Amino acid sequence: MNKFRTHKCNELRKEKVGDRVTLSGWINKKRDHGNLLFIDLRDNYGITQCVIDKKSIVFHELEKTQLETVIKIDGLVKQRSNETINKELDTGEIEIIIKNFEVLGSCKELPMPVFSDQEYSEDIRLKYRFLDLRRKKIHENIILRSKVINFIRNKMNDLGFLEFQTPILTSSSPEGARDFLVPSRLNPGKFYALPQAPQQFKQLIMVSGFDKYFQIAPCFRDEDARADRSPGEFYQLDIEMSFVEQEDIFNVVEDLMISLFKKFSKKKIASKKFPIITYNDSMLKYGTDKPDLRNPLIISEVTEIFKRDDVKFDLFKKLVGKGSNVRCIVTKNTEKKPRSFFDNIDKWAKDLGSGLAYFTLEKKDKVSGKGPIGKFFSENSLKEIIKITKADIGDSIFFACGAQDNVEKLLSLARTKIAKDLNLINEDIYHFCWIVDYPMFELDELSKKIKFSHNPFSMPQGNIKNLNLNNPLSMKAHQYDIVCNGIELSSGAIRNHIPDLMYKLFEIAGYDKRSVDEKFKGMINALSYGAPPHGGIAPGIDRIVMLLANEKNIREVTMFPMNQNAEDLMMNAPSDVSDIQLKELGLSLKKK
Repeated sequence: MNKFRTHKCNELRKEKVGDRVTLSGWINKKRDHGNLLFIDLRDNYGITQCVIDKKSIVFHELEKTQLETVIKIDGLVKQRSNETINKELDTGEIEIIIKNFEVLGSCKELPMPVFSDQEYSEDIRLKYRFLDLRRKKIHENIILRSKVINFIRNKMNDLGFLEFQTPILTSSSPEGARDFLVPSRLNPGKFYALPQAPQQFKQLIMVSGFDKYFQIAPCFRDEDARADRSPGEFYQLDIEMSFVEQEDIFNVVEDLMISLFKKFSKKKIASKKFPIITYNDSMLKYGTDKPDLRNPLIISEVTEIFKRDDVKFDLFKKLVGKGSNVRCIVTKNTEKKPRSFFDNIDKWAKDLGSGLAYFTLEKKDKVSGKGPIGKFFSENSLKEIIKITKADIGDSIFFACGAQDNVEKLLSLARTKIAKDLNLINEDIYHFCWIVDYPMFELDELSKKIKFSHNPFSMPQGNIKNLNLNNPLSMKAHQYDIVCNGIELSSGAIRNHIPDLMYKLFEIAGYDKRSVDEKFKGMINALSYGAPPHGGIAPGIDRIVMLLANEKNIREVTMFPMNQNAEDLMMNAPSDVSDIQLKELGLSLKKK
């Protein structure tokens, strides 16, 4: 190839035995067998075993060379004996007899070994991310990410979409999260914002007459870190289409996801047509709008049962009398589970500051409940529970009581906990679904004010001319989420392209016409000049790759992530700036 290598470290096979070759890479491992020194040489593509005899004039120099030093070696390809073949390596049938070597890049003492699978603290890994990225698993994850993005680009082109880039410096807007602000030097006292998403711009692209847009878009949100969310920045596949309905968006995304996940995973996809679940049904059956459909456990509403005279469980009855809800989870065929199974779940719930009451259905002379609260239920009440929940004799039922939001949260977590304890979740499938019919507005519990529940640019459902604006909490939006295995991949919506309606909806959320014009001047003006019906979605690239790589944390598929405090420990960001820089921007810092 060039002076540094004739071959990559994954290329050589036994057909090349006897050839003189040059390889370059990092010293991955060294094994000293006395008269022989074995070196695993690694580059981006793979590993080749190299060996040098103690008689060589460069033996001792190579022996003391630090791991992760970058070297060039010259040598001869030799076939390994049958008993020494390494079937885990592409190059496992050969080795290189080193004749000479050259150090290309020296290496200091390592703060963490690259060849090890040992876990290290987040701070160490992120401070030395360039070393962390050399480790096999995460290196492969980043390569996977690149291939996924390339596949997406090609697929979107095949589907007739055009790729456009939207501005990074834009105006601040109330889109749900905190903006990252950038001061303007040329306009003192004013600020740009880094885009939380290209929301307004992609709608403007539709107004501009383009029909199908996509972009692998960087997004910036000043949010706290989570396992499935990086602080600071992330990337999404931004999609927008004109003259479409909700189903048109679904068809495009389903085609893409099925193609993508078949290409990069051996796991099965549960259904070629993704199930559509309403928001209300999802919250009732799963306790969340991000349900993991691999989990067969279903939540049932049983509040009315505790209003019966033949149910004597006073603790729940009193709470129900004060407006609480009771919901439950049925676990199939658990009558033979040891007491420790139930005690473990009970302890888990109490550790959360809540509780789960339970019994197991049994039948001797009559139907009865075995367990802490079974004695409080009559046979008829138990039969009614069986009818509602579709439970059978031998099943156990776990109950939660309280405010609806609290019950949903607890049983959503309990559903996952119990399913894992019973080994009910099939890890070898991807189960996608759509969540639809989100409420347009919701009530802020702290301020008691009405606010947008999701994207403020969503189109409300129903006849536009006859919308009941006096009862906004009853309004549904053409808003939808795509979920896979309990992870929300994206939100999307059919957009509100009617300016007069947009003013009315923003007014409900507390924005007068002047503030709407100020915040969304460009878009609201554009919509007044002939805007087509349009809609879109934006699946998260990081989350897609996280699923494909079987990782639990998005950090494992991100090249240079920040830590939990939104700090880049490698580049020392955020950092102080000089007084001169602040003066140029017309800024000064207030000391605490």
